Amino acid sequence: MYPPPPAMTERRSVGYSVHREVLDEGAVEEMAEKSEAKRTLSVKVKESLRCSGPRMKSLILGFLPILSWLPRYPVRDNAVGDLVSGISVGIMQLPQGMAYALLAAVPPVYGLYSSFYPVLVYFLFGTSKHISVGTYAVMSVMIGGVTERLAPDADFLSWDNVSNTSVVDLLSRDAERVRVAAAVTFMSGLFQILLGLVHFGFVVTYLSEPLVRGYTTAAAIHVVVSQLKYTFGISPARFSGPFSLIYTVLEVCYLLPQTNVGALVVSIVAIVGLILVKELNNYLGKKLPVPIPVELIAIVVATLISWQVNLEDKYGVDVVGLIPSGLQPPVLPTASLFGQVIGDAFALSVVGYGIAISLGRIFALKYGYKVDANQELIALGLSNSVGGIFQCFAISCSMSRTMVQESTGGKTQVAGALSAVVILFITLWIGTLFEDLPKAVLAAIIYVNLQGMMKQFKDIPALWRTSRVDMCVWVATFILTVLFNPDLGLAASIAFSLLTVIFRTQLPSYSLLGRVGDTDLYRPVEEYNQVKQVPGVVIFRSSATLYFANAEMYQDALAEKTGLDITSILSAKKKLEAKRKRQEKKEAKRARKDAKKGRELQGESELENQKEIAVIKMREDLRDPSLPRAVILDLSPVNFLDTVGVKTIRNIRRDYGDIGIDVLLTGCQTGVVESLQSGGFFSGQVTKACLFSTNHDAVLHCLSERTDGSHTDSESEEEDMPATSF
Repeated sequence: MYPPPPAMTERRSVGYSVHREVLDEGAVEEMAEKSEAKRTLSVKVKESLRCSGPRMKSLILGFLPILSWLPRYPVRDNAVGDLVSGISVGIMQLPQGMAYALLAAVPPVYGLYSSFYPVLVYFLFGTSKHISVGTYAVMSVMIGGVTERLAPDADFLSWDNVSNTSVVDLLSRDAERVRVAAAVTFMSGLFQILLGLVHFGFVVTYLSEPLVRGYTTAAAIHVVVSQLKYTFGISPARFSGPFSLIYTVLEVCYLLPQTNVGALVVSIVAIVGLILVKELNNYLGKKLPVPIPVELIAIVVATLISWQVNLEDKYGVDVVGLIPSGLQPPVLPTASLFGQVIGDAFALSVVGYGIAISLGRIFALKYGYKVDANQELIALGLSNSVGGIFQCFAISCSMSRTMVQESTGGKTQVAGALSAVVILFITLWIGTLFEDLPKAVLAAIIYVNLQGMMKQFKDIPALWRTSRVDMCVWVATFILTVLFNPDLGLAASIAFSLLTVIFRTQLPSYSLLGRVGDTDLYRPVEEYNQVKQVPGVVIFRSSATLYFANAEMYQDALAEKTGLDITSILSAKKKLEAKRKRQEKKEAKRARKDAKKGRELQGESELENQKEIAVIKMREDLRDPSLPRAVILDLSPVNFLDTVGVKTIRNIRRDYGDIGIDVLLTGCQTGVVESLQSGGFFSGQVTKACLFSTNHDAVLHCLSERTDGSHTDSESEEEDMPATSF
């Protein structure tokens, strides 16, 4: 039994004593009776296609979650909270839907459609109880980039004989942009459904939190820049492609002398009013049953003032314009556009899903239920594909609306369905009342709603203190997205994030392990003062897995840590071997010459030759005492081995074995052992006897080999040997 360490003497410690034989991997597999049976692909396919009553019920309830929770809906407990929450979120959906439609470069009424159809579909198929799906700023600005690229103003210019200038045919342009938005939305929905069906929900794991936050912050910058034209009442040229944001900012600065003062005043008043009331909401948050619907108040007041003062005619302030009442009939998207938007659609599907599942998991963890990642993909995919048929643009989850839905008592997606009913009522009967709403007010609503994203700049100093690699991912994602636009920026950001992972595996930390006192614990000798190496045994460990990208560095680090120049030692050995062969050949030639001189002289010569050759062999068999007896490779951090990794370990064992150093492997996971076996590591001379579960087993094996062999150790070394039981 080990005595407790000095630092542990003040508190009660539980000791233990284990007596067993030293076990290699083969002995462990025999003792544990390792199963060799593995399910083949055909068996797995048959099991997946097998149908039964319970399995069919599980599939139906999994595909339509509403069938499992709605029949058990606790009306008394949840109805009031969901009703208040649904009305509150529906009121928020009105101004946000219209504002985000401007980001998508489509008429504002289509923002209301996007707040209705997709919400109802998610109500049927979604698994999160709290998130509020609908229009979202980042998704809208990505849609706007596609619509303005494929349907630019230049394609809809016509000559006005009255003014003798070219004017844009707004009706034709908006109709084409709606078709483009519907096509890319439909395609993104198909991508999400396909990924969900093949259980690719894990794809979101490649979107780390620093990447998502840096990306959404950069997207917020794009949103702000896209709305400057409404704030200043100007008409900048449309730029697309990399660095378009920079060009747009320069164009806006160039046009600032042409600012419409009326639009600017409306924007400033709206921004100040929205911020003040939102701060009041935060201050009185616990005292108010529901937040003050500041955005609804803003658009109502702004519409009334614009109507009474006639801001459009007197001051040239751009207003929303015609809002048709009623709903649009379903129309299949234009298939000819699919090829032009496929890349944008995939980016939308990944970003929309990443944002929704991240927020969904936060509330699922808070309230103790589970969100099915693959079903969420299917739910969002159906919402977008059905929405595309009804001329909606891509949707996701909004943080601000979700917080309102949760804080006002919403407990299920019934609140979401009720918010859709509110939007339906507005669309059918009162939507036309907002035709005089200034677009500058909608831009102001967008600015104020982006406060949360702008506060994400505080992540940079926080990440600097915790993880500078994550800070680099955040900053690089922000810069790449700002420079290359949200679509290309996302791809470049993911590539950079993956490169940081590869970079860290290529530059791992290498260490030599030593024994902690008289325990079976081993720690890096460089990091601990009371850890000492076992005499004659080198334990080497890398902090990363071993594969083609770092295999050569692994060998170099091992040589550096052990202080052995294997190449020089093997070269010296080869020279000795060549010298011995030359000596043998020389003596054999001399023996043939001496044979002619007589039997007696020949006998004397052969006796002399044997003595000299024996001396050479004796010198070869003598082992350099400065070399370690064994090198133990701790592979516990290694989770996979490719063919290059297997070859590297095989070469290490061969090279070190050639100079009399035994190489043992410890901590090999099942997949690593299988890779070694399939990679040809084991042979007639190399068996699983060189694999051990723990470093202590391998050390005890080395020391037992030393005591059982012909080599006699000094008494001082024998005193340092670990016990053969632990």
